[in-house]
Amino acid sequence: MREDVADALRLAWPMALTQLGQVAMMTTDLILLGRLGDQMVAAVALANTILFAAFTIGMGLVSAVAPLASQAFGAREPRMVRRALRVGLWAVLFMGLPLTLAQLWGDRILVLLGQSPDVAALAGRYLAGLCWSLMPAWGFMALRNFMSSVNRPEPALWITLVAIPANGVLAYLFIHGGLGVPAMDVFGAGLASSIVSAATFLAALVVCWTRRPFRKYHILGRFWRPDWVLMRQLVIVGAPISGAFMLEFGAFATAALMMGRLGTTALAAHQITLQTASILWMVPFGISLAATVRVGHAVGRRDVEAARRAGFAALAIGAVFMAVMTLVVAVLRHWIPIAFLGASAATATETVALAAFLLALSTSFFIADGLQTIAAGALRGLNDTRVPLLFAALAFWPIGMFAGFELAFDAGFGAAGVWIGLSLGLVVQAVLLVTRFHILTRRGVLPEAPHARH
Repeated sequence: MREDVADALRLAWPMALTQLGQVAMMTTDLILLGRLGDQMVAAVALANTILFAAFTIGMGLVSAVAPLASQAFGAREPRMVRRALRVGLWAVLFMGLPLTLAQLWGDRILVLLGQSPDVAALAGRYLAGLCWSLMPAWGFMALRNFMSSVNRPEPALWITLVAIPANGVLAYLFIHGGLGVPAMDVFGAGLASSIVSAATFLAALVVCWTRRPFRKYHILGRFWRPDWVLMRQLVIVGAPISGAFMLEFGAFATAALMMGRLGTTALAAHQITLQTASILWMVPFGISLAATVRVGHAVGRRDVEAARRAGFAALAIGAVFMAVMTLVVAVLRHWIPIAFLGASAATATETVALAAFLLALSTSFFIADGLQTIAAGALRGLNDTRVPLLFAALAFWPIGMFAGFELAFDAGFGAAGVWIGLSLGLVVQAVLLVTRFHILTRRGVLPEAPHARH
């Protein structure tokens, strides 16, 4: 097990840092736009909600590149590795254009959902620049999954580390103007993100085409040749992943609406707690990507014991990390809200106090969220995504959301009730997913993968 943990760490750390890099770019945009006023921040939040709903649809399909390519790598079928990436990039093309164009109607969608026309108009302007990031972001994810499947995730991290300052400089220039570039405020921030997203995709494509060990796979070879057999497999594995992401995303969006009913203080404290959880979640998400790859490699070798060890090694790493982070957050719970609120913290004492209480309450939330994320990644390595989708439907809605609503409003627990419901849903999801991985690997259940023919 010690060797499995070491191997998992070697693969997981660059993947986790890459995820944190993505958060850093989003945070940079929010900080820069936050200086333009509260209304701008609200507009960005609404625009990101619209974009993320579309992003999640394709995220599941490109996520399926990782198990399919990893299984082929483990089986020593390099053509199959290339095929897995090829159908992932085809999925980006098929879904990208209509979903990108749909973002241009984001302001109208927000008005129909009851948002202020003024804020919706600002959100629409931001989306007009940001929507073009959708396809290159998916493409970069597919290429990153390919890199990881052949045990070389580091180039994606180096590209992301370069993209972080580039995004900050370009966003500042496009927002405020300078060097001959006109000031474009919120549209400029979205456009900068799209340009950087396209650049990261192209950089990853060049690396995969020209650098070892990737170039031996000839990733663009026969790119235009249809591969409907593997495309069907990609959809079978990937569509339930998208569904599970949507169910989880919908649960947290509903929780925010519940908090809105409880008042501005509750909503602000919820957002601080949730943002803290989101940052921490990026590390177990990176570990889950590593779990998908390592379990997939073992599946390709038809080694069920190795698959089992790989999954539980990843779970052990995630449990230790999230336990440590839980203690850190518990100790710093009074300072974290002040860091988010800055100078306004002195006049928002109720928000600071409630956020500190919610952060203390979220102990089980952090650990359960990390475990369910990693267990889902390990199951993807087994191509097991449909049953986890059913688990998500059960855990997040009839259990998590129902309990949260009852505790918040009928039982009078308020904001704490919503978080207790979220924690309960995540605990149930974690137990179900870990138990399923245990049962499948104990029984020796491995998926059959299509053989390379193209």
